[in-house]
Amino acid sequence: MKVLFASSESFPFLKTGGLGDVAYALPKALRKLGIDARVIMPKYSDIAENFRYNTSHIKSFDVPVGWRNKYCGLEYYEYDGIPFYFIDNDYYFKRSGAYGYYDDGERFAYFSRAVLQAITYMGDFNPDIIHCNDWQTGMIPVLLKEHYRDYSNYNHIKTIFTIHNLRYQGVFDKKVLTELLCLNEGYFHEDALKFYDGVSYMKGGLLFADKISTVSTTYAEEIKTPYYGEHLHGIMQKRSDDLWGIVNGIDYDLMNPETDKNLFFNYNSETLYNKTKNKLELQKMLNLPVNENIPMIGLVSRLVSQKGLDLIGCIIEDLLQDGIQLVVLGTGDKEYEDMFKYFAWKYPNKLSANILFDNSLAQKIYAASDMFLMPSLFEPCGIGQLISLRYGSLPIVRETGGLKDTVHPFNPCTGDGNGFSFTNYNAHDMLYVIRKAEYYYYNEKGNWTNLVKRAMHENNSWDNSAKIYANLYNSVI
Repeated sequence: MKVLFASSESFPFLKTGGLGDVAYALPKALRKLGIDARVIMPKYSDIAENFRYNTSHIKSFDVPVGWRNKYCGLEYYEYDGIPFYFIDNDYYFKRSGAYGYYDDGERFAYFSRAVLQAITYMGDFNPDIIHCNDWQTGMIPVLLKEHYRDYSNYNHIKTIFTIHNLRYQGVFDKKVLTELLCLNEGYFHEDALKFYDGVSYMKGGLLFADKISTVSTTYAEEIKTPYYGEHLHGIMQKRSDDLWGIVNGIDYDLMNPETDKNLFFNYNSETLYNKTKNKLELQKMLNLPVNENIPMIGLVSRLVSQKGLDLIGCIIEDLLQDGIQLVVLGTGDKEYEDMFKYFAWKYPNKLSANILFDNSLAQKIYAASDMFLMPSLFEPCGIGQLISLRYGSLPIVRETGGLKDTVHPFNPCTGDGNGFSFTNYNAHDMLYVIRKAEYYYYNEKGNWTNLVKRAMHENNSWDNSAKIYANLYNSVI
């Protein structure tokens, strides 16, 4: 089976969020199952020079963008056994970052068409499936059916569309249909691409792909409801039989406390004293009181409302009266950045606010923390709680999306569970659960250590999920 994984980002080339991790780790896991999975993405100028200047050029060709033809260079690079293809065009991709430009509708219309054009030039690799991801590739299933179905090297190709976050939909002015996508105005109706007064690239993937997946079983059910469905819940209900919920994993080769070079000390479940040493070193680094007995709560996140930071804002004064340390890492909305900066100034011995993104520091926080806080309003899957489990930092989460699927509350009667959770989106429910975790940390060391070891022994790698994706692919061929 041959699968072309189309993504707007991928580790190690350019990553802004969880999609970048999935676009590397899932194809890697699929290849272990004997599936010829390859990745195609834009060749951004922010890709490190050691990658960007060492790709091999396969072919140059034109890509139709409305009435215009635009240059495309197809390039190739193999990393960690995974074949990567790159779509090269300086006009669209020689910019800082990946998203947030006024012409993103045109950039990813071009990318979607370029992916399809590139298939002709991939030699003996002719995919059975194009696996599309989020709105940036949502038009691929539409363009495949409209422009390529009559060609012999395309008419067998099936499409899978994965929703990583339904909130971000790629909605643009209706003129993109004719001016960018070479589609007629017949696509501007409710059963096609029309979304209020605009055109939704996300809706294209949802309606025209052969099957749909999303990144946890709970989120697959949630998005069928008005509260989580982002005005697309009707489509999710209509395509319910084609919708698969498959929880993400993490790459256990990369996320491994025994080998992680970012840590002060490597450790495993039998050498937890080295985990404690990581906490002591991070306390020194962040100018917090150095005390191995104080529970450290980590928060590594985009600082946006989706992540439940308004709940933290409601109770942070109360929380910082407790015998804890809170370590925050991330950037985002100014109100949350300022909130954490203010309380770090007010309580310098209790809170370290690191308003930046630093992958090395993130790994140090996962390793040093005793608990990891994710009180999300919604969370399609979540990666942070999976990493924290791997590193023995017990997650405290709200029961939504992938958090509900992967974090199971500790039951003191049976000893079962791998973390702590609360159901209602309520600040005081969250504070109650945090304090319950504090109680077990301080008063039941045996239970706490057993919980940490159980969390570290869990398998949240891609092994199981990759097999489910293989079943999904087989269901459409």
